[in-house]
Amino acid sequence: MKTQSLTLHVPVDAEIRRKATAALAAMGLTATDAVRLLFHRIAVDEAFPLELKVPNAQTRSAMAEVDEMVKAREARFASAHEMFAELEGASGQ
Repeated sequence: MKTQSLTLHVPVDAEIRRKATAALAAMGLTATDAVRLLFHRIAVDEAFPLELKVPNAQTRSAMAEVDEMVKAREARFASAHEMFAELEGASGQ
Protein backbone atom coordinates (compact mmCIF):
# COMPACT_ATOMS: atom_id res chain seq x y z
CA MET A 1 0.00 0.00 0.00
CA LYS A 2 1.44 3.36 -1.03
CA THR A 3 1.28 6.13 1.54
CA GLN A 4 0.42 9.69 0.61
CA SER A 5 3.12 12.33 1.05
CA LEU A 6 2.24 15.86 2.04
CA THR A 7 4.38 18.97 1.85
CA LEU A 8 4.93 20.91 5.04
CA HIS A 9 5.60 24.65 4.80
CA VAL A 10 7.24 26.04 7.92
CA PRO A 11 8.21 29.68 8.29
CA VAL A 12 11.71 29.87 9.78
CA ASP A 13 13.95 32.86 10.46
CA ALA A 14 16.61 33.02 7.71
CA GLU A 15 19.57 33.12 10.12
CA ILE A 16 18.27 30.19 12.17
CA ARG A 17 17.66 28.23 8.97
CA ARG A 18 21.21 28.99 7.76
CA LYS A 19 22.78 27.88 11.05
CA ALA A 20 20.59 24.79 11.36
CA THR A 21 21.19 23.77 7.75
CA ALA A 22 24.96 24.04 8.26
CA ALA A 23 24.82 21.97 11.46
CA LEU A 24 22.64 19.34 9.79
CA ALA A 25 25.00 19.17 6.81
CA ALA A 26 27.87 18.50 9.25
CA MET A 27 25.82 15.52 10.48
CA GLY A 28 25.16 14.35 6.92
CA LEU A 29 21.49 15.37 6.97
CA THR A 30 19.32 17.75 5.00
CA ALA A 31 16.57 19.84 6.56
CA THR A 32 14.04 17.50 4.95
CA ASP A 33 15.82 14.45 6.43
CA ALA A 34 15.75 16.06 9.88
CA VAL A 35 12.03 16.84 9.72
CA ARG A 36 11.20 13.34 8.50
CA LEU A 37 13.35 11.82 11.27
CA LEU A 38 11.77 14.07 13.89
CA PHE A 39 8.22 13.23 12.80
CA HIS A 40 9.02 9.50 12.64
CA ARG A 41 10.39 9.46 16.20
CA ILE A 42 7.46 11.50 17.50
CA ALA A 43 5.03 9.04 15.88
CA VAL A 44 6.85 5.96 17.17
CA ASP A 45 7.70 7.20 20.69
CA GLU A 46 4.71 9.49 21.16
CA ALA A 47 7.17 11.98 22.65
CA PHE A 48 9.49 14.73 21.48
CA PRO A 49 12.77 12.91 20.96
CA LEU A 50 16.32 13.26 20.06
CA GLU A 51 19.45 15.14 20.63
CA LEU A 52 21.78 15.29 17.64
CA LYS A 53 25.00 17.23 17.85
CA VAL A 54 27.69 18.31 15.46
CA PRO A 55 30.71 16.06 16.08
CA ASN A 56 33.35 17.69 18.29
CA ALA A 57 36.89 18.38 17.05
CA GLN A 58 38.26 15.03 18.26
CA THR A 59 35.46 13.09 16.57
CA ARG A 60 35.81 15.09 13.32
CA SER A 61 39.56 14.35 13.37
CA ALA A 62 38.92 10.62 13.83
CA MET A 63 36.35 10.65 11.03
CA ALA A 64 38.84 12.41 8.71
CA GLU A 65 41.50 9.84 9.64
CA VAL A 66 39.16 7.00 8.71
CA ASP A 67 38.26 8.69 5.41
CA GLU A 68 41.98 8.96 4.56
CA MET A 69 42.58 5.30 5.47
CA VAL A 70 39.68 4.23 3.26
CA LYS A 71 40.98 6.33 0.35
CA ALA A 72 44.50 4.93 0.79
CA ARG A 73 43.07 1.42 1.30
CA GLU A 74 45.29 0.87 4.33
CA ALA A 75 44.44 0.03 7.90
CA ARG A 76 45.91 1.68 10.97
CA PHE A 77 46.44 -1.72 12.61
CA ALA A 78 47.70 -4.98 11.14
CA SER A 79 45.27 -7.03 13.25
CA ALA A 80 42.41 -6.79 15.71
CA HIS A 81 44.79 -7.98 18.45
CA GLU A 82 47.10 -5.01 17.74
CA MET A 83 44.15 -2.60 17.82
CA PHE A 84 42.84 -3.91 21.15
CA ALA A 85 46.33 -3.87 22.65
CA GLU A 86 46.65 -0.15 21.84
CA LEU A 87 43.16 0.58 23.15
CA GLU A 88 43.88 -1.24 26.41
CA GLY A 89 47.18 0.63 26.75
CA ALA A 90 45.45 3.96 26.21
CA SER A 91 42.84 3.17 28.84
CA GLY A 92 45.46 2.15 31.41
CA GLN A 93 44.50 -1.53 31.59
